[in-house]
Amino acid sequence: MKVSEIFASIQGEGRYVGRPQVFVRLTRCNLRCRWCDTRYAWEGGKEKTVAQVLRTVEGFGLRSVCITGGEPMLQVKELRLLVSALKRRGYEVVLETNGTLYDRLVFSRADCVSMDMKPPSSGEKSDWKILGRLRLKDQVKVVIADEKDYRFAKRVLKKSRSEVVLQPSGGVKVKALAKKVLQDRLGVRVLPQLHKVVGVR
Repeated sequence: MKVSEIFASIQGEGRYVGRPQVFVRLTRCNLRCRWCDTRYAWEGGKEKTVAQVLRTVEGFGLRSVCITGGEPMLQVKELRLLVSALKRRGYEVVLETNGTLYDRLVFSRADCVSMDMKPPSSGEKSDWKILGRLRLKDQVKVVIADEKDYRFAKRVLKKSRSEVVLQPSGGVKVKALAKKVLQDRLGVRVLPQLHKVVGVR
């Protein structure tokens, strides 16, 4: 499988925010979001076997793994093997995906599917049908850059049975967004990107 990087950090987004995790970032993405902050993962990377990835993950001594990208689902055959191997070894597995590709085996075996629903400001679109396949224990994240994105997030909230997390574009300025959510009494979670706040990867 093509791997961009493997590293340990704290989770900066969603319900796992603040949790130390090993991040396995896979190479390649099928979208080109305008505000993407991991463009380096669109190409390049190194070819690694699942066994090599597992050895690197084990070396960090953490029991929670976040598989991210790029878009991990583009390497679905290898991803099935990796997720299954991690679960057999007792790891918690969080899968980050852009919501354009679905695989029943991968989605069912991950402890949490963290799906980014792409708002208008991204210039891209996620698949609403996949949103409907998420479980209660999964989560949906929406980046908010403007009023159109906010209205989009309200639509997502109505359709999602999973927890919905809103985060500001750029990741750190949450005050205005928090005020709007309080005013509208939305049942969402508003979070900054903690890794950007504290200055880690």
